[in-house]
Amino acid sequence: MSTESTGSRGFTYWRLRFRAWRGARPFWAGLLTLLGGVPIAYVPYADVTLGHLTLTMATTAGAGSLIIGVLLITLGLTMWFHHIVRVFAGIASILLALVSLPVSNFGGLVVGFLLAMIGGALSISWAPGEPAKPVPAEAPDEWPAPDSEAAGSVHPDLGAGRDGSYATGTSVDANGGRNSAG
Repeated sequence: MSTESTGSRGFTYWRLRFRAWRGARPFWAGLLTLLGGVPIAYVPYADVTLGHLTLTMATTAGAGSLIIGVLLITLGLTMWFHHIVRVFAGIASILLALVSLPVSNFGGLVVGFLLAMIGGALSISWAPGEPAKPVPAEAPDEWPAPDSEAAGSVHPDLGAGRDGSYATGTSVDANGGRNSAG
């Protein structure tokens, strides 16, 4: 009996799955845009306490700040889960970041503005990677000659495998030691 449970998967499995998921979409653009929306939405409603003095950062455009912040968070999630519209989401996040400067206390004290601008720019510039193309094995110009007579006769159509072993016409794996099962 094994000590490892067959029903659960290890940390490495989930880390590699997340890595593959992250590589197929503009992950960092979505994360920065999402994080840029948080201070833009939060700062107008925050209270700063200095000793016994409480300063309220609320402005008349608090609702506009909340809408801009929520839209930026939504655009960040859109970049993750619908990466086909990444260019639209990037342009929209840049425009919302620019609008947040006058509306939301200088764009969430400039932090949210910068995060949303960088995230939008990354989203526009991201492009999916090309899948790896298989490299075809090139046939040598000349078939290598056997070292000695003891190597046996070589089938004229087969030649030597990559490891230097010769396949004969009667061997089980006549394809240079490789099988074609999958």
